[in-house]
Amino acid sequence: MIRTEWRGGLALLTIDRPDKANSLTGAMLRDLTAALDETAARDDCGALILTATGKVFSAGADLAEAKAGLTASPDWERLSGRMATMPCLTIAALNGTLAGGAFGVALACDLRIAVPEARFFYPVMKLGFLPQPSDPRRLTGLVGPSRARMILMAGARIDAAEALSWGLIDRIAPAADLIPQAEALAADCLAADPGHVMAIKAMVGQR
Repeated sequence: MIRTEWRGGLALLTIDRPDKANSLTGAMLRDLTAALDETAARDDCGALILTATGKVFSAGADLAEAKAGLTASPDWERLSGRMATMPCLTIAALNGTLAGGAFGVALACDLRIAVPEARFFYPVMKLGFLPQPSDPRRLTGLVGPSRARMILMAGARIDAAEALSWGLIDRIAPAADLIPQAEALAADCLAADPGHVMAIKAMVGQR
């Protein structure tokens, strides 16, 4: 359900469970974290693109496992923390709607691009869950405290155009051009020394 493809120094990491709206199980969270660990250990990785198959990026936690307690699992925080500390440029190429706990890994990426049809919501207030500890901080850093409250407390569902205007995403791209645009954003890092990539990332401030 998690695939990694290498294109030179570019890692393309894909969530592949479209029949379940790419909802994440505990095993998938651990597999994603392990894939990031393996990517980080390589000397030649200049950039990583995270995407998914189908028309939804991720519906968040797998429903059956959520009822069994997955929403409170520390694996969510481990995954977003691993993404936030990757020694390369990280890009979330959001092929569709981003919801619930899946927000964390996208928020921890350096850049986010999305298709025009994408929608964004994090219904923790409605469902009675707390967000993962780092998610509100990263969300607030992108959109500001009031808009973070709109998403986390008022249950706002925002479309791609509004997400772009808020700063939640950095670019909108049609589905056919999503990965090519992500690759274009990664091109300078792929042409640079990995140490240079990490040095500039540290100067800007990791997420």
